[in-house]
Amino acid sequence: MAALPLKGIRVLDFTWIVAGPVATRILADQGAEVIKLERKKPSTLGARRVGLQGGLNRNKLSVAINMADPRGNELARRLAAISDVVIDNFSARVMRQWKMDYESLSAIKPDIICISMSGFGHAGPRSNDVSFGPTLQALAGYTAMMADARGNPAGWGYSYADMAGGQAGALAALVALWYRARTGRGQFVDLSQFEAVASLIGPALLDASVNDRAQKPSGYESQEAPAAPCGVYRCRPRDGDDDRWLVISVRSHSEWRRFVTAIGSPRWASDEKFRTLYSRTRNREALDASITQWTIEHHAEEAMDILQDAGIAAGVLSNGADLCERDPQLKDRGFWMPVELPDGTTTQIPGVPFKFSDTSAMTPRVAPDIGDDNDYVLGDLLGLSSAERDELTACGAIWT
Repeated sequence: MAALPLKGIRVLDFTWIVAGPVATRILADQGAEVIKLERKKPSTLGARRVGLQGGLNRNKLSVAINMADPRGNELARRLAAISDVVIDNFSARVMRQWKMDYESLSAIKPDIICISMSGFGHAGPRSNDVSFGPTLQALAGYTAMMADARGNPAGWGYSYADMAGGQAGALAALVALWYRARTGRGQFVDLSQFEAVASLIGPALLDASVNDRAQKPSGYESQEAPAAPCGVYRCRPRDGDDDRWLVISVRSHSEWRRFVTAIGSPRWASDEKFRTLYSRTRNREALDASITQWTIEHHAEEAMDILQDAGIAAGVLSNGADLCERDPQLKDRGFWMPVELPDGTTTQIPGVPFKFSDTSAMTPRVAPDIGDDNDYVLGDLLGLSSAERDELTACGAIWT
């Protein structure tokens, strides 16, 4: 098997929170040596080696450098000089203030690639604004298009914008590296996370741009074609979990007949108000209540199998336990990867969603604590002696 595709590429990583670390994790998973340049106190996103943080920071190295100290700043510049990519997700002004922007770094390494994953990009009236994923989602329209049972804007429970920005950041790095391989030239990549998430809003964006029409929250209504029933239905509790649900969508008369047969041809299904798709749509509340009488007697997985066997679109509304413990597809593909922690215990982290036929598989490395790799980065890469590192620690230029 060949080595991982990005082996030999070094990334100096100034990113934090979620969006930037998603981008650099993708690069690290494919063999890039990602060096996280970190502050003394990390962001408050949970334990460093497990959960979200463990997944975001796996396969990376950590060096703790005080960028406010001139000696620390010089160490960062020396690291940039031996790196291929420098990436951050600060607001546009931060790297300029540290003289770690593309103009400054290209003077010491002409083929450097600098990627700035700011919230709004380096131009426009919001270019210096600080942002977080949920803010960008609201500005892009996601929050308004999703609503609770009372119709109030709700948005995502998790920051989809961070995932969108992170994926775009990794793609930008790969494109810039490919360009450099062809031309020998580096470049500055000005990435707007706002634009990354706005570009993925789907039909609403097309409706607004072509028809000058804003879409309303769809709730549980089918967005592709009329459907009834169409929604989520409470199911029988499982293993002490009473928050079990099944998604069902029935679009045609033939599907309705199969659906009714699959659930045992209950008497209510022959009621005149459920006879046609139009009438079922008009009487959605009564229809949903009747269907729940059936689903509540079945485990979600059982009900799903019954309906799918009848050719009905139905699926379990998965929760964390479903994904981590029960999903047979994720288990079969080995998506959840075990990682050994320093105390000898193990944790699981999400794997890479694609597999190459001709390159070696990733062997996950546990996420580092702040400054875990100071000796390697400052000693092996920059050639600082132990005495020099101790002196820099004593004066506050680096942290341990």
